[in-house]
Amino acid sequence: MSPIRSICCLGAGYVGGPTCCIMAQQCPDITVTVVDKSVERIAAWNSSNLPIYEPGLQEVVEECRGKNLHFSTDIEQAIKQADLVFICVNTPTKTFGLGKGKAADLKYVELAARMIADTVEEGQGRKIVVEKSTVPVKAAESISNILRHNIKPGVTFQVLSNPEFLAEGTAIEDLLKPDRVLIGGEETKEGKEAISALGEVYRHWVPQERIITMNTWSSELSKLAANAFLAQRISSINSMSAVCEATGADVSEVAEAIGRDTRIGPKFLQASVGFGGSCFQKDILNLVYISECLNLPEVAEYWSQVVSFNNFQRFRFSQRIVECLFNTITDKKICLFGFAFKKNTGRVAKGDTRESAAIYIAKHLLDEGARLSIYDPKVTQQQMMMELTQPNISPESPERIHNLVTCHSDPYSAAEGAHAVVVCTEWDEFVTLDYARIYNTMTKPAFLFDGRKILDHENLIKIGFHVETIGKRLHRKNIERSWN
Repeated sequence: MSPIRSICCLGAGYVGGPTCCIMAQQCPDITVTVVDKSVERIAAWNSSNLPIYEPGLQEVVEECRGKNLHFSTDIEQAIKQADLVFICVNTPTKTFGLGKGKAADLKYVELAARMIADTVEEGQGRKIVVEKSTVPVKAAESISNILRHNIKPGVTFQVLSNPEFLAEGTAIEDLLKPDRVLIGGEETKEGKEAISALGEVYRHWVPQERIITMNTWSSELSKLAANAFLAQRISSINSMSAVCEATGADVSEVAEAIGRDTRIGPKFLQASVGFGGSCFQKDILNLVYISECLNLPEVAEYWSQVVSFNNFQRFRFSQRIVECLFNTITDKKICLFGFAFKKNTGRVAKGDTRESAAIYIAKHLLDEGARLSIYDPKVTQQQMMMELTQPNISPESPERIHNLVTCHSDPYSAAEGAHAVVVCTEWDEFVTLDYARIYNTMTKPAFLFDGRKILDHENLIKIGFHVETIGKRLHRKNIERSWN
């Protein structure tokens, strides 16, 4: 079987863009073309202001763009020229119909498969189609059915599963030094040849022992399982943070103690206001829906509790803010530091706010009548307002949100006159702010709620702040407890 010389990627988003940039950099003998229907997005990829922010991505693009890396809206031409086509389109959670709120909406995957079938011309020989979007188990089978029933003379298709395991903020490092690369395909001669061909692309920079081959269904399920297990760890340590706050234990010390157990390990044991982003909740709910469809209600209930506790952690943190501010925050100014779901994520023009804990904390505070001032170094005012005026966040008039929320371009003006500062995102700059200056401009007593456990709490207390954080009681209360 001839080696792959041309790759087309359908979708220039968070998965397709960075993945193909690294492939182009590491495989100079392969032409990589990333295509998308969005003229605006492709124009951004061809400019100095990329549509996605990831440390190190800009340098890779500038190194390869115009050589063997191309960004285009000419989708048909790219498909015709490609030996291998990646499907990297969006798979959002369904908002209506069967599976609403849980199942993945595969309409874009299906449209991509039909576009490939319609575009490939007679006599073009073998085409390898690779699903890289996060999809439910047996999605590859659906893609295969579409391609098989629309096949043209002289054309053969092989469909592979090659899920991505990228963490936003470290995507380039994850791509360059992956823990593993999964390739799933049919257990036939043609399927094994296709798996080998894709594996050869990765072997340009990934050691052979890290490339794992398996059947298609195992590969698809592994992606959902990985995200479910990671989210489970976060909810597990967050559940311990509640116990720590009630008993006087320190969740960071507990996390270190259990993380030293080699069977557990230290990763994803950082207690916080909860996980966010586009993957964890979506993939767990997808797993819940699959379990329900397979008549496994106990499995579905088990994984749904991970999401339920994440929602509880956000609400619990918001309630602590209200309780500390004398059980009322009506018409009080509260400053939020951070609106992105984590640091070093998103687009250059706007950080990634998908399922950010800050959105839900803001909702709870607004429901209690607070006035919010928000600062985030990446997220624009337009993006913040779009998130906060969604019907599920603010069912009332959007005008109310515009009256109660102000967005600021620097943290000091955001905190001026505030009753409390709430750290929602772990941006590095929040660690180095002049908190004495912030304290002097705030309403007293001045409260600071560190939802990411990144600040020097002892120093803040010395300045004069009343400090609250996750999983640690800094101001002990004289409460008699009965342990009966």
